[in-house]
Amino acid sequence: MLAPVVDDDGAPFWEYAARGELRVQACAGAGCGEPRFPPRPCCPHCHSFDSEWRATSGRGRIWSYVVPHPPLLPDYAAQAPYNVIVVELAEAPRIRLVGNLVAAPDAPLNSVPPERIRIGARVQVVFTSSADGVRLPRWVLERP
Repeated sequence: MLAPVVDDDGAPFWEYAARGELRVQACAGAGCGEPRFPPRPCCPHCHSFDSEWRATSGRGRIWSYVVPHPPLLPDYAAQAPYNVIVVELAEAPRIRLVGNLVAAPDAPLNSVPPERIRIGARVQVVFTSSADGVRLPRWVLERP
């Protein structure tokens, strides 16, 4: 499975994920406070270089999704059909994260049948450890 690439701007995201926390970068410039993702050094709204990492509720809605089909990389082909969802965060609707909808934190990627996925469905973040020890955010339905 592919591992996330951790750069200097995004490293805190993965450090918080390792503790089971979903945080997003936000501007700490005077009077701005805009959340942003992906993380970057400068606020696109006010151009401040001051930032902080804010905790989120981990709740959101499915904004979009796709069910990839072969040809796929071998590790992914073994789990097909699986889903990749885009989640709009509840407290920051302009922030959208990509992940997988699963039945439980450590369930396989194909644990939710594609026909159960609905745009607008409410989801909650969960975390699972990958083979290389990185804790990855995944999503479960709030009402299974």
